[in-house]
Amino acid sequence: MRWVALSASLSVLGVAGAGWALYERLDGNIRTDVGTAKELKRYAAERPAAPAGEAKNILLLGSDSRKGSNSAYGHDEGSSRADTAILLHLSADRHSATGVSLPRDLMVDLPACRQADGSHTKPQFGQFNWAFQFGGAACTIRTVEQLTGVRVDHHLVVDFAGFKSLVDTVGGVDVCLPGAVRDRDAKLDLPAGRQTLGGEDALGFVRARHGLGNGSDTDRMHRQQQFLGSLVKKVRSNGVLLNPAKLYPVVHSATSALTADQGLDSLGELYELARGARDIPEDQVRFLTVPRQSYSRDRNRDELVQPAAAQLFAQLREDRPVQVSDGGSRTDRAAPAPSGRTEGPARNHAQSSSVRSSVRTETAPRTRAEDDGKGEGPPVYRGTTAAHDICTGDSAENRVN
Repeated sequence: MRWVALSASLSVLGVAGAGWALYERLDGNIRTDVGTAKELKRYAAERPAAPAGEAKNILLLGSDSRKGSNSAYGHDEGSSRADTAILLHLSADRHSATGVSLPRDLMVDLPACRQADGSHTKPQFGQFNWAFQFGGAACTIRTVEQLTGVRVDHHLVVDFAGFKSLVDTVGGVDVCLPGAVRDRDAKLDLPAGRQTLGGEDALGFVRARHGLGNGSDTDRMHRQQQFLGSLVKKVRSNGVLLNPAKLYPVVHSATSALTADQGLDSLGELYELARGARDIPEDQVRFLTVPRQSYSRDRNRDELVQPAAAQLFAQLREDRPVQVSDGGSRTDRAAPAPSGRTEGPARNHAQSSSVRSSVRTETAPRTRAEDDGKGEGPPVYRGTTAAHDICTGDSAENRVN
């Protein structure tokens, strides 16, 4: 009996030791962005208030860095920009998640930011993705908070190699193409129709601007949103979240791909975040682009459409549901261009709960979180959900959410 007890004890210790080693390996994969937290502390007084309750706002950044394993996609020039930026809002009750794409070419007020060499840039009006190039995640977070009035609680940065690895680990992601695509720049040669893309093709699919759609960044962001919705559906449908054997390689790949702030830089913290969000219905996982239109002084740049953008930012700050539809609506349509030249560049930013713009737009009716019978009810923005079938147009399950 003593030998049996000893053997059992050794087995338990062995399993526990292996489990701890596995945990440490996964936990050690995540790169911690210590500098961003330190830099943000310098500007604590200017940042928006934290969201009430358990609501969380996470800024997802796709870096276009060409360093290391990303060198296959171009020459490393010593800097990188935020190729993709999505502000993800998780509701306090974890019944919904909303991802808002911010155009890389959106013209915004950029704050003075500390650069890698310790010098500071001057406050200026420029493209949104300059913020990441000037001052990394800290500068981007401050720009987003100034623009939206939404407090960013956490941030995650993923590069090209990490994105490919994650897609391959889940067994590819389904997409739907209206026609065959042959794009040398994006390294794409794909037939029309529904198909499953591996990491390399998936990266080309979400990054391409000229070989797919109308070539605009807005069209590219819509394609990214559809891809993310399909990725969410894939992970949920194949039982990854409930099967440890399937979950380990996904978690290993995901943690290897990420650079996170100190609040999300451990496996335990990421697990708690995923566990809280895993029961969100697919039709409540929403993706949309902030209402935008061509910048009045340069059609190759963007500016916010008001008051639709201000309404959206207010809904996020107040943790109110955001509704989307593939069919479009009043709130996401660009307002008519101003009849004359503006008095200087358009200034799109938020202080506390207000968002102002020098570009005049049509005033939309006031809306409420719930229709009380006296108004129109909440606005509906053009977007998609994880429940939406990628090979169909607007549909009831995507429109009513």
